[in-house]
Amino acid sequence: MTPDLTGAVWRKSTRSDNNGGACVEVADNLPAVVAVRDSKDRQGPVLSFTTSQWTDFVQGVKAGMLDA
Repeated sequence: MTPDLTGAVWRKSTRSDNNGGACVEVADNLPAVVAVRDSKDRQGPVLSFTTSQWTDFVQGVKAGMLDA
């Protein structure tokens, strides 16, 4: 099932550079879903996660369990 991304407010990762490099955008203002996309391909595919999955992922990265 594809989530409804109407109203998504996208923000660029603080880890992204401003030189056209590896840029990831996240929309975390939607109910029950967090969406992630490549800022260089805004019309391209979007990954979606439940808020719980996203929280687990972020906590794992912060704890050094995953490579960022």
